[in-house]
Amino acid sequence: MDLFEQERDTDKKTRMAAENTPRTQPLAARMRPRTLEDVVGQDHILGPGKLLRRAIEADRLGSIILYGPPGCGKTSLAEVIANATHRRFERSSGVLANVQILRELLKAAEHRKQHAGEETILFIDEIHRFNKAQQDVLLPYVEQGAITLIGATTHNPFFFINSPLTSRSQIFQLEPLPAAAIRTLLERAVVDERGLGDRLIRMDDDAYEHLAAVCEGDARRALNALEIAALTTAPNGDGTIHVTRAVTEESIQKKAVVYDHDEDEHYDTISAFIKSMRGSDPHAAVYWCAKMIYAGEDPRFIARRMIIFASEDIGNADPRALTVAVNALAAVDFVGMPEARIILGHAATYLATAPKSNAAYMAIESALADVKEGRTLPVPKHLRDGGPVGKKAFGYTGYKYAHNYEGHFVDQEYVPTSRVYYEPGSQGYEDTIRKRMEHWNSLRKQAKEQQQQ
Repeated sequence: MDLFEQERDTDKKTRMAAENTPRTQPLAARMRPRTLEDVVGQDHILGPGKLLRRAIEADRLGSIILYGPPGCGKTSLAEVIANATHRRFERSSGVLANVQILRELLKAAEHRKQHAGEETILFIDEIHRFNKAQQDVLLPYVEQGAITLIGATTHNPFFFINSPLTSRSQIFQLEPLPAAAIRTLLERAVVDERGLGDRLIRMDDDAYEHLAAVCEGDARRALNALEIAALTTAPNGDGTIHVTRAVTEESIQKKAVVYDHDEDEHYDTISAFIKSMRGSDPHAAVYWCAKMIYAGEDPRFIARRMIIFASEDIGNADPRALTVAVNALAAVDFVGMPEARIILGHAATYLATAPKSNAAYMAIESALADVKEGRTLPVPKHLRDGGPVGKKAFGYTGYKYAHNYEGHFVDQEYVPTSRVYYEPGSQGYEDTIRKRMEHWNSLRKQAKEQQQQ
């Protein structure tokens, strides 16, 4: 190697070293937590006394799979575990690793344990991308305890990971980070020397709020947007970088909508959504639904309100409406955002165009009012369940079994009052119910007339 080649090689190594320094990494990577105390959110699995926290602190962790949406902290948690335990930490990826690479990592880990007593944590990001053969390679090493596996996945592990592997691992589901947790991370990044602490940054309160809200629980997205905002904003005369809400909108390519999650705009928008469905306007309903989704409203909140609406405003006019709404909530929870928006739009347009009736809602409200304000009515004796002894001792007899009569209907007293609670209308299926009840009422009338003769 001549002098020029040596210089070129030295320059190359220098550049590579510079590129591997933390300062050249994205802000989200530089600000990864280093201890359990640095982790925000996920208190349901990492709070004091929780199983995962106890296992990490005691260095008694078994193989686990971390399941959750992007940016919720799966990789960060794996690195925290590596820092908190006394085990060797090896990293791989479902995107890059093949069977040969896995076998080399696994055999090296097994050799270290057998000859040096050194335990190994093998972290595999996006483990759901492994095919069956790759997952099967892991199985004997996990089963024998040669490695402690930490798998990270955004896909439901019960569908995308072999059952033998899931049965030998504990699965922990991570939730999207709440806005308050993301704001904490943003504030920390502004002042921390690993982050943007070497710059004079003044960030407006509504800029924090916007980033925390629109990132939908994704801390990586929020931190990267903050870095873009800070690095592309020219300093003022005093060297201060002023980050406004408008700057954050541009940096994340998502404008802020006026929507306060716990004040007037929140309640006004959900009110407009409900009233648009009640008014059978699918265009308005889907618009207000879209506004809430865009503003970062919890999709489960929207789905829950549709469940209430299905019974309160549609009821028996279309009994399928409640099924659609309940299934929408289950699907939203299973699929997650952003695809959950499709499910919400589907349910909202169905409910808006369904026939309407509040008769079932008014029936239960009227009955509750009578129970609350009036005398509690006794159960008729022939409806009471006293068993054989009760029937003989107290006269609990005379019940007529409806299925023994024509049309599976028989006239008898079911409540000692003539009060009418449920009055079905003529919309949708409720018209069928109304006609059926009219038929039963005519049979009751005939039975009474026959008794009087």
